[in-house]
Amino acid sequence: MRRMFTRILSLAAVVMLPLSMAQPAQAEKPVSPAARSVEAPAYFEMADGYGHRSTTFVVKLTSDEDIRHARELLSGETTDRPHLLGRIRHATAPYNARWDFHFEPQSVRFFDVAIEVCDASTTYVQDHLDEAGGAFLPGNVWCPWSSRLVKELPEP
Repeated sequence: MRRMFTRILSLAAVVMLPLSMAQPAQAEKPVSPAARSVEAPAYFEMADGYGHRSTTFVVKLTSDEDIRHARELLSGETTDRPHLLGRIRHATAPYNARWDFHFEPQSVRFFDVAIEVCDASTTYVQDHLDEAGGAFLPGNVWCPWSSRLVKELPEP
């Protein structure tokens, strides 16, 4: 009986050995920046235009995937889809009080190329906001071709 018990314990130890060795190895794997958890929402400053004609606009991102992508753009980890597009709302947002409109956070996406009908500078949108949603920026979709992220901002 004693021999049988010893054999069962030995067999159990042999089966458990690979399992006990795998756990520490998994725990020691480094977590890539893209796999880190993201705290939503996050705020970013977007520049529109270049040089002295450049204006800034604050964008609120709520999607973990988009926040991760924005941080990768700022760090230089990626150059894919550097421009922003989204549906605008005709109202001032507390985090973007300079302008009478803002992106609806859940609609913001990144792009490489977009159709011309949604391209306009920030100041042009401000100056023609009463026309937005018709022939100008149909569906209130705005995709400034010269948009690029400048920096991440603290939560207001």
